[in-house]
Amino acid sequence: MHSADEADSPYDGDRISRRMDEAFSALFGQPCAALWVSSGTAANGLALAALVEPHGAVVCHREAHIETSEAGAPAFYTHGAKLILAEGDGAKLTPESIAAVIDPIEQGVHYIHPQAISLTQASEYGLSYAPDEMSALGAFAKERGLKLHIDGARFANAVAFRHCSPAALSCEAGASTLVFGCVKNGGMGAEALVLFEPALADLVKVRRKRAGHLQSKGRYMAAQLLALVEGDLWLDNARAANAAAQEIAGAAGDRLLHAVEANEIFLKLSPQERAGLRAQGFGFYDWGDDAARIVTAWNSDPAHVGKLARAIGGL
Repeated sequence: MHSADEADSPYDGDRISRRMDEAFSALFGQPCAALWVSSGTAANGLALAALVEPHGAVVCHREAHIETSEAGAPAFYTHGAKLILAEGDGAKLTPESIAAVIDPIEQGVHYIHPQAISLTQASEYGLSYAPDEMSALGAFAKERGLKLHIDGARFANAVAFRHCSPAALSCEAGASTLVFGCVKNGGMGAEALVLFEPALADLVKVRRKRAGHLQSKGRYMAAQLLALVEGDLWLDNARAANAAAQEIAGAAGDRLLHAVEANEIFLKLSPQERAGLRAQGFGFYDWGDDAARIVTAWNSDPAHVGKLARAIGGL
């Protein structure tokens, strides 16, 4: 039997979950609300639902995760909002590429109008937005009356690569919401949805419950997130993954399809070369008919990474 002040309350009323706001506010240097969510897809959907009405739209890159890999979850969570697809090298958005798809939209009740921009940091091709690029996008969003959401599945890797503060790549640029990715950075099964407009928290909490993501033992999710951010573990893990990616990239030479600015490497590899690498025990993703996507992790074995780098260099 525990006293009232010792008991762990269910859902997000426990002492560990209540530390989330304080921990993430300290990390970003400004007041924010932080909620645990069980997946990045749900976190993206909940964030966008707080920013966009059912009759509105979200501008994202044509290859954004919310477009290609979330089974229509943004429309599900927003109750029908549309995705407007923009172009951009390396799956990165620019003010110009966004303007190109929203400027032709006519005014009036017959048309769907954008209410938010969603970008991925780092992008689907492993490219990171620099602070000045983020500031330009934030200024554009403010000028056009749009909210800015960041899908930060690899946010830690981008921060580590850019050697800047996490705020410089998010709230200082005007972001309203950020999915602070943890599962890809050492977490067991939780992501943090960071709201830089804390007033959104009440709305998002209701939507999280309605979507079936309010877990009764949320303290186990909060504990993972706090273990990463109450110190430098989140950044140490990202640096380790980035360093492994750089080692492989250094051996790839002109096979690289994109600059390596996080923990993903895209290489030109023929089917025969991919088969040869797999025969040596290496695992990676096929990327079309003549390329591969290699992803390093926070716990990649340096010996294994070195062996792969030498194998690629010897092709």
